[in-house]
Amino acid sequence: MARKMEPRRRSPSGKWEYIWPMWLTLLLHVVAIFLFTRGFLLTRTELPYYSSCSDISQSPCFSSSDNLNSTTNSSDGSCWTKPAINRLVIIVLDALRFDFVAPSSFFPESKPWMDKLQVLRMVASRNGSSARIFKAFADPPTTSLQRLKGLTTGGLPTFVDVGNSFGAPAIVEDNLIHQLVQNGKKVLMMGDDTWTQLFPHHFERSYPYPSFNVKDLDTVDNGCIDHLIPSLHEENWDVLISHFLGVDHAGHIFGVDSNPMIEKLQQYNNILERVIEELESQSGPGGLHENTMLIVMGDHGQTLNGDHGGGGSEEVETAVFAMNFKKPPSSIPPEFDSSACRLDMDGNNVCISSMQQLDFAATVSALIGIPFPYGSIGRINPELYALGARRWDLGAPQEPSESDVWMQNYANVLCVNSWQVKRYIDVYSASSAVGFSSDDLSRIASTYAQAESHWLHSTKKLLSGSKNGSDTILPTLQKQIDAYFNFLATVAELARLKWTEFDLKLMISGILIMLLSIIFQILSMLRGNKQLGIFMPLSGASGIFSISTLAYVLLAIRACSFLSNSYILEEGKVANFLLATSGIVMLRYAVRKEKLLPESFGFLLLCAFCQFSIEVGLTKQAATSAFMKEHTSWILNITSGFPVWEFVAEVAPMLALILLAFLLYKATNNSSFKWAWKYTIRSTILSYMLILLHWISDGNRIGFALMPESIGRNYVPRIIYAISLGQLLLLSFGALFEDNSLDCKKNLITKTVAILSAWSSTVILLSGKQGPMIACASTIGGYCILRMDNTGERTTERPSSSSAVDPFRVMQWSLFAVCLFFCSGHWCAFDGLRYGAAFVGFEEFVLIRQAILLTIDTFGFSIILPVLGLPFLVATMKQANQTKHFIYTQLSQAYVMYGLSTAITTTFAILCVTVQRRHLMVWGLFAPKFVFDVVGLLLTDIFTCWASLYYFDQVKDDQ
Repeated sequence: MARKMEPRRRSPSGKWEYIWPMWLTLLLHVVAIFLFTRGFLLTRTELPYYSSCSDISQSPCFSSSDNLNSTTNSSDGSCWTKPAINRLVIIVLDALRFDFVAPSSFFPESKPWMDKLQVLRMVASRNGSSARIFKAFADPPTTSLQRLKGLTTGGLPTFVDVGNSFGAPAIVEDNLIHQLVQNGKKVLMMGDDTWTQLFPHHFERSYPYPSFNVKDLDTVDNGCIDHLIPSLHEENWDVLISHFLGVDHAGHIFGVDSNPMIEKLQQYNNILERVIEELESQSGPGGLHENTMLIVMGDHGQTLNGDHGGGGSEEVETAVFAMNFKKPPSSIPPEFDSSACRLDMDGNNVCISSMQQLDFAATVSALIGIPFPYGSIGRINPELYALGARRWDLGAPQEPSESDVWMQNYANVLCVNSWQVKRYIDVYSASSAVGFSSDDLSRIASTYAQAESHWLHSTKKLLSGSKNGSDTILPTLQKQIDAYFNFLATVAELARLKWTEFDLKLMISGILIMLLSIIFQILSMLRGNKQLGIFMPLSGASGIFSISTLAYVLLAIRACSFLSNSYILEEGKVANFLLATSGIVMLRYAVRKEKLLPESFGFLLLCAFCQFSIEVGLTKQAATSAFMKEHTSWILNITSGFPVWEFVAEVAPMLALILLAFLLYKATNNSSFKWAWKYTIRSTILSYMLILLHWISDGNRIGFALMPESIGRNYVPRIIYAISLGQLLLLSFGALFEDNSLDCKKNLITKTVAILSAWSSTVILLSGKQGPMIACASTIGGYCILRMDNTGERTTERPSSSSAVDPFRVMQWSLFAVCLFFCSGHWCAFDGLRYGAAFVGFEEFVLIRQAILLTIDTFGFSIILPVLGLPFLVATMKQANQTKHFIYTQLSQAYVMYGLSTAITTTFAILCVTVQRRHLMVWGLFAPKFVFDVVGLLLTDIFTCWASLYYFDQVKDDQ
């Protein structure tokens, strides 16, 4: 048992004696996370080199001016390959799922969102080989920036660029758009303004529209529609890019299985039908689109909830529809045909092929006849290339078959393709600090040497002759193409496995500093105990079974669970199980002492409610977006179809908000609340009423409009933000209104209630109608934790803590905060972010403002409010010593202990990422977990430091 001694007498001192450990801990964590992040989330080295037409002379391949049967005429702007098409129309449908395009007959079960893009299916079945549907596979991370970067560079963007999705920097490495402009092609762009951020000086004309207001389903799409059809009649462009966003935004807000999504798909079907009609009408001989190709594609997919960013199958699987208006296009030998055919719902035969998005840049470059991007590692897709590659003058006395022609040209473009990839790998390995390993380079060199040897000594000689028959040349071409396929597949495989350059020295340095911070926090706790005359026991039979020991055991279990990917996926349930375990222990003490039984049973019931909420949240990944609608609680979705319960679920959050307002009103009647704090709290009550007004004016069920929709939707939230900001400014100068007549504990309680009320209105507003329910749950849970401390004094029945603050209550507080994170509909993945919350009260996108709102929504209930509410743990403790020094030392201990539990769990998450850095799920699971945990740790430290300035003041009297 811990021994207590009389604390040493001390002289008056300032607040920094109590708060400096918190600030030093923040500094250590910032340094540790910076070093580890630099080592773990390194980007691929971007080379400052660009391909040019003259480079082809260094390759062993035929150039477009060489005397190859299929590429004899270079008078039409040829470069590395002879142009197969003159114009290209690219329509990007953001977040286009594969099952939006493929017929429902390709899937085990038909869904409401399938078979809506009927025009693509009908054209593909009607025109046979002149139009084709592809199932395209994107490489994670599946955010728009990374996918556009990958599509245009032909490379593999890394995970670290996810943060740039909210402020895309210009692409500086070689890319498809740059090559188009450098080779005299005019590019017209309309739609998502991410394109103009990535390529700020490349477009002949552009019509960008803001892309990050996910609540806006129509502005970007309407802008595309206004310019797309008229532009098809213009001659002053060579490549047209139109990027629609409505499906992506509809998914984020409403989910895939929703009426807005189906309406968007039907709108797209009508637009695409008009586009195809316009192109076909001008595709005759001498027509504007005689030699035009249309590509309709998605940049990535989306889950059923409209989320994307990770590497799940729904996120990486998208679709590409390609159509050539020349009739017929080149036929492709059956050995290169990857299509699977089925009858659609109308009895038409629809064939679907497959391709990698990595191959897009190289294939389009070959079709247009421009140099491939320097860093492209993709392969020219044979089926997509065949749709356009038909326009050649053979120039031979006896023309070979169409299949022979295609094989000859495809073998040559693959030669160029492979040479370019090998050149890039050689330069990259020589330039990059880490690069590929020697074994990898040997494997790459070996496979390329085999392909090049076969080309130089066999294939090239055969292609140079004009009297070789099909029986002689086709087997040789087949072998040559297989050799190039093998080389390109080897490079892509190794790049996907080892592209990220982990710097273990920096990663280990970050881990060591994290461990140092933990040691420092433990020493700070021991220092505080020593100041208060509390020392760790040297022996004692009861120590191993103490409540404090159980707290450390629960912390160890939670930290070790992060070493397993399964437990990370079930993190919310694990935290709630540990919280319920602590509740059962407290119930045991309550039963033995025959006191506070209602609080103990109520806490266990609250744990059951949290478990239910977390389970509902987990079903989101397999069902619909029920849990993540912007202004709707998950209760509404559970009760859908039952009008009475729907009404109750609509009204319950409002009643909960009124209850919270009533509790705050009762609190202000306490005589200890002086005017500054009282007006702060009562202005929160006003904010609660404004939230009700916002919901009523924006609601569908309680349906009278009290004001114009724009005022209720935008201006009312802004008023709430302004009130909260004013409250925080007032409280920041709270020392001016300090009442020295209050004892220290009452002053702490007053300050804590005031600061929590100031933050609560914004947190509840951003959380939607589930906010008041979560707020009530957090109030009840906090009350139970505080009350259950009195189930027994520190006797042999409940052994004394070895710290000035009970670690068990701090651990319960921490576990409950984690549970609130998952109960409020979040989880540690980027698709767990509720992007709609960033636009509550605003229509336009401003990076810093939207980032702040999204952060408050994500971490409001789990970090901001729990950290600011920690003084309750000290102010409600029963103890004889009431001096300000004693209470402030306890409060400092509480914050250090709370930060220690967060630092330990974050350190284990970092260790897990380090160990699993080559795991298949590293970018889909471990890296997002790492990002959420380190952001949570930094926010905990920041709000701890802010709270230290707010709560602590000068100790003038220690009597």
